Amino acid sequence: MIKTIFDTYGTPILTIIFIILFLLETRFQLRKRVQKRWKRIMINFIVSLPAFALLRILFIPAIVWLATKNQSWNIGINYLFNASPAIKFVIAFLLLDYSNYIWHILLHKLPFMWRFHLVHHSDLDLDITTAFRFHFGEIIGSVFFRGAAIILIGASPIMVLIYEIAFEVATQFHHSNIKLPFRFEKILNFLIVTPRMHGIHHSMIKTETDSNYSIIFSFWDRVHKTVQLNIHQNEIVTGVPSYADEKELTIGNLLKLPFTSIREWKNGERIVGNSN
Repeated sequence: MIKTIFDTYGTPILTIIFIILFLLETRFQLRKRVQKRWKRIMINFIVSLPAFALLRILFIPAIVWLATKNQSWNIGINYLFNASPAIKFVIAFLLLDYSNYIWHILLHKLPFMWRFHLVHHSDLDLDITTAFRFHFGEIIGSVFFRGAAIILIGASPIMVLIYEIAFEVATQFHHSNIKLPFRFEKILNFLIVTPRMHGIHHSMIKTETDSNYSIIFSFWDRVHKTVQLNIHQNEIVTGVPSYADEKELTIGNLLKLPFTSIREWKNGERIVGNSN
């Protein structure tokens, strides 16, 4: 099932979307870059390799195995009622996305998990390559939380795999540095997370970083009042203030960062601007 759905269909889809978004953000840039692009690409790519490997050989097999086993255990919300497969799919998809909203908050609020998520947020630019800049330790931690969520929701293996592909697509999209027409993006943002919305989440201003946690659907932040919008993109300084020295953000330092003494968050800076 993993080979058929994720490898045969998911991987080509994700690759094509990456290429399209990469080219679009090259042509239509939303935020000005502060680092050399190709140097960042190399750093983010190498840092992501262990996470990519664990995603495929540990995370995906583990969550699919749990969903498969649960078909005999019959645990979870979707096993509590009778409905058509389509309705159960929609419910599972929404709840899986909601569980990832909660998981994202925990990555920020739990000091132990922040150690690993910090590697992602320490990027001083924000573009599609940031979507892959995750520490392998975060992937290991996600197996336990997201695995438990799959059991509690009662999601089937197919639901899990389809959601995971959609999750990866959404992550690529909202991390991208694409400047969409403002009115179009504003309408789009009523339903899904967009580059401008997620750009605020990567701000050095702590109150802004502690907002916009949604992954696919933006309404989770609205429901829980963790949404922040209407902040000009050229006013956002991307990164973590206490890790703002580009020279420190080497491949080796990023991989060992979670296992070092983590610095406290300093006050970020705001740049005055007048564009969206």
